[in-house]
Amino acid sequence: MTEPDWRIIPLAAEHAYPLAECHIACWREAYRDLVPAHVLDAFDVARRAEQWERNRVKYPGRTWVALVGAQVIGFASAGETLDDPPIPSHQLNALYVRSPWYGTGVAHDLLRAALDPSETYSLWVFEQNPRALAFYRKHGFVLDGTSRVEAFSPSIEVKMVRAPGTV
Repeated sequence: MTEPDWRIIPLAAEHAYPLAECHIACWREAYRDLVPAHVLDAFDVARRAEQWERNRVKYPGRTWVALVGAQVIGFASAGETLDDPPIPSHQLNALYVRSPWYGTGVAHDLLRAALDPSETYSLWVFEQNPRALAFYRKHGFVLDGTSRVEAFSPSIEVKMVRAPGTV
């Protein structure tokens, strides 16, 4: 078996800007049919990089990046839930991989790095994103029947939950 072309490491200060570039590119690749173009066009790399750096300092160890050389090709971030009520207490807040890396195992490796298998996690995913829904189902997440309108678009998000012990 050959080693992957990428490596997964915790987010460091030098990755904030490339992570912001990756984050915005991933949104534009994955959501162009779900999120209005003006929203996708309005993302600002420098501002997003500042947000990632603030998160890195405030929440160390919560975000992992996938690198090929110095290029960020994906990332995952998890921590305490943002939901109210906070059930379950942990949440996968983000998992994104650049489209050329779909199906390579990068997302699987990021998920394993970001999640503690002994904890229950929730996540929110676009209802009209069958690729993401299938990926999360493959990794033990199930729909819990909860939905909401996404903050930046009229799209519906659905909540998925993964029980402890799932790899």
